[in-house]
Amino acid sequence: MQLHRLEVEGFGPFRERQTVDFDAFADDGIFLIAGRTGAGKSSILDAVCFGLYGGVPRYEGGEKRLRSDHCGPDDVTEVVVEFSTPAGRYRVTRSPDYERPKKRGGGTTIQSAAVQLDTMVGGEWIGLAAKEREAAYELDEILQLSREQFLQVILLAQNRFSEFLLAGSRERQALLRRLFGTERFEDVQARFDERRRAAEQSLGARLATVSARLDDAQRLVDSADLGHDGEAQTDETSAAEEAPLAVTTDERLEGLRRAKARADYRAERRAAERVEAEKQSDAADAALATVRDEQRAQIERDRARAALDRLEAEEPLIADARSELHHARAAELLRAPIATAATAASALDAATDAEARARATWQARDIVVDDLAEWVAERTRLTGAWQRAAELERTAPALDAELAAASDAVVAAAARVEAIEADRVELPAQLDALAIARDAARQLADRADDLAAARDAAAVRHAAALEAVRIEAVLADADRALAEASTALAGAQTALARLRQRRLDGFAGELAGSLNDGDACPVCGSHEHPAPAVHADPVSADDVDEAETARDALARRERAAMETASSLRAELAAATTRADGREVDEAAAELTAATSALAQTTEASVRLTALEQQRDALIERIRRLDGDRERDSATLAAAREAHALVSQRIKETRTAVAEARGSFDTVADRLTATLAEVRDAVALVEAAAERARRAEAATTAHAEQDAALEASEFDGVVAVERALRSAAAQMSLESRVTEHTVQKEKERAILLPLELRTLPEEAIDLGPAELASHTARQRWSAAVDEAGRATGVAEQLGAIIEAVAAEHARTAAEAVDYEVLRSLADTIAGRGANTRKMTLETFVLAAELEEIVDAANRRLGDMSTGRYQLRHSDALAARGAASGLGIVVFDAFTGQTRPAQSLSGGETFLSSLALALGLAEVVTARAGGIRLDTLFIDEGFGSLDGDTLDVAMRTLDELRQGGRTVGVISHVEAMQEQIPAQLRVRATPEGPSVIEAR
Repeated sequence: MQLHRLEVEGFGPFRERQTVDFDAFADDGIFLIAGRTGAGKSSILDAVCFGLYGGVPRYEGGEKRLRSDHCGPDDVTEVVVEFSTPAGRYRVTRSPDYERPKKRGGGTTIQSAAVQLDTMVGGEWIGLAAKEREAAYELDEILQLSREQFLQVILLAQNRFSEFLLAGSRERQALLRRLFGTERFEDVQARFDERRRAAEQSLGARLATVSARLDDAQRLVDSADLGHDGEAQTDETSAAEEAPLAVTTDERLEGLRRAKARADYRAERRAAERVEAEKQSDAADAALATVRDEQRAQIERDRARAALDRLEAEEPLIADARSELHHARAAELLRAPIATAATAASALDAATDAEARARATWQARDIVVDDLAEWVAERTRLTGAWQRAAELERTAPALDAELAAASDAVVAAAARVEAIEADRVELPAQLDALAIARDAARQLADRADDLAAARDAAAVRHAAALEAVRIEAVLADADRALAEASTALAGAQTALARLRQRRLDGFAGELAGSLNDGDACPVCGSHEHPAPAVHADPVSADDVDEAETARDALARRERAAMETASSLRAELAAATTRADGREVDEAAAELTAATSALAQTTEASVRLTALEQQRDALIERIRRLDGDRERDSATLAAAREAHALVSQRIKETRTAVAEARGSFDTVADRLTATLAEVRDAVALVEAAAERARRAEAATTAHAEQDAALEASEFDGVVAVERALRSAAAQMSLESRVTEHTVQKEKERAILLPLELRTLPEEAIDLGPAELASHTARQRWSAAVDEAGRATGVAEQLGAIIEAVAAEHARTAAEAVDYEVLRSLADTIAGRGANTRKMTLETFVLAAELEEIVDAANRRLGDMSTGRYQLRHSDALAARGAASGLGIVVFDAFTGQTRPAQSLSGGETFLSSLALALGLAEVVTARAGGIRLDTLFIDEGFGSLDGDTLDVAMRTLDELRQGGRTVGVISHVEAMQEQIPAQLRVRATPEGPSVIEAR
């Protein structure tokens, strides 16, 4: 992969679009990215990473400050990266999400993140993807490197150089896992552990099942008393209690099978006893049933005799009921004609009286007409027209009031229209004056965002300057503490060396002190000791251990002091960068000036808001007045039209009322008098017609009544009324007669067959038969229970024996499989016989680490002039941690290995650089052997002395061989002198940074 071009705009410290042409450095092979601290050198690498992968590692976990703080509301944020691989040339255009002003209305909105991936085809860019997911998929296929791999092999960023060298086993494992994708081995380990746990649980469950079922069977045997009979059982039980023995599952199964044979024999005996008891119970039940049947027949015979005697005594009363029912049914046929004749006579009398009253009322009006019905029709027609005139007469006052209201409405609407016209004339001039004042305030308020950003930047620089002063004081104390700790450690190391030497010198004296006359010397074997050494300066092993403990404590103290001083220097550098080189007084003055300028724009913003509110209110008033004028004009026209309509209605009403009133004072009086006359005439006509109809109906009803009486058995209406009964009474009489007849026949039918049987007259006793039946049934029930229990015990015991035998056979086979699986799972997980406690994933990563170390040593040997080599260590880690991922340094000068943390700053840099390049080679090979034509190194070259810097430069020269381009970020002057091709990142006085190529 080779980078060709980078464009950044509105990104990090860059506001205007900046362009970097990497192809321009292809001939040199190496170029320097230089600039003051905080100018934005590392932001170039951030832009490359963001363009390719959509993220910047140093902003993860916090605020994503990708958009430049110097951007205005309408400025864009965009990164363009052009690169090539053996597959072709590509261009990625990407922008993050950020806030921008809304296109309509006020406020801001979120500009969504966007990405565009293009490829060069025939000299033209052709789109490949325009969505985040599609672009990520295409880039994975093109780059063949994950982001973590890219950062380890191409962008060797700050604080990541020595991270891999100095990391612990856990951190190194996490990094290697991301680079080589070995999570699948952890999944394999998890699956084997899961299978082991499942197999263990299954085997335990089977063993528990077998034991539980054997216990159930033994309890069943004990409860059913299926053990050995007689004294032998007692003797064996006593012996078992006195000397318990371990019994195997097979032995317990054999004992259960013997108990099963005894249970089968007992079940057969109980079944035979049940059959015999059942026969005896059936015979007793049959005898009892016969005696009970004769007793029931005897009781029923006596009851039927008594019932017939009672029915014969009721016979005279039943005969009277039959006669009464016959006369009631005959009279019922005459009920309707008699009732109809009486109703018709009563109606005729009422109609005659009504006609007489109506005629007297009409004659009192003294109106003579030839045809009363025709007179009524004529008067009814006239009253219809008079009712309309009467309604108009009643509404006349309301019409007059409506006419007056319409006149008032015309006058009021005309006045409102004139008032609106007068008010509307003055408003345009006021609106123009407000617009001029608003524009003036807006010009001043538009600088608010820029001045606020300047104020915030000044506040950050001021706080950073104060922080730098504080850290410098603390750092001086930390340097003093480090110097004291280093001095103390040197003294402790010298004292320890002297103690060790004295210890070695005193070994001969200790050996001589243990010699006795006649004993063989452990060194030469002689039994004579003519000149034993004297232990004049004794030093014990405890003395050496105490000195080593004191030395280790002082070493930890020095490392802690060193880490504190290093951390404070990093904080001081960061604070100095944030202060941008300002002193406290200079930063405070800038902050005061920026705050004052921002306050002026704030006042202008408040004034602008008030002017805009006044302008909006004035515009709203003009709009409201225009609407009111249009509405009031329409109201005036409608009022004039309504006034004309009301005047026309009043004229028509007066004409119609005059015609309908006649000689009366009002139309209502004439209508009331006429309606009363018509009502009386109609009443007389209807009363006469009703009287004639009732007379005809009465004549017909009396004729029908006389004909019905003549054809009946009664001699008059009175006789019929005496014989009449209600429907309920007739039903009661009929039911009584029918029920007596049916009951009498029923009792005779019951008694006849019972009289033919030879039943005794005295009462039959059931006691002896019931006692015999109950006793036989109890014997049979007990026999059934015993047989059922015996059969159930035998079947249950047999089922348990079969289940236990089958489960026991499966358990043996499963135990063998479990042992194999457990051993394999423990080995993969670093347990059991795996003395190095290396998991499968750690084992794979250890092999990768060995390759990385070999690749690193090919450069480290040259860089350290053969003194240092990195070595992979699989030593057993402390406190049970996983082994296999350690890295130690072999020092050829001492012939010993030591931790990487013991290297000096320059040595750590060279070792880290070699390890990073070795890691890059291995990762590249694992990624399919892709070619890396562009490499960036962003690290503290300032920690190197002159000789070490020359070694690092020679290594960088080697890296550019074969057409590779190497970019180095540093502000070391020596590197600026040695590397002529440079990119300068410079912060402008206005704040944003620019990129200049040299």
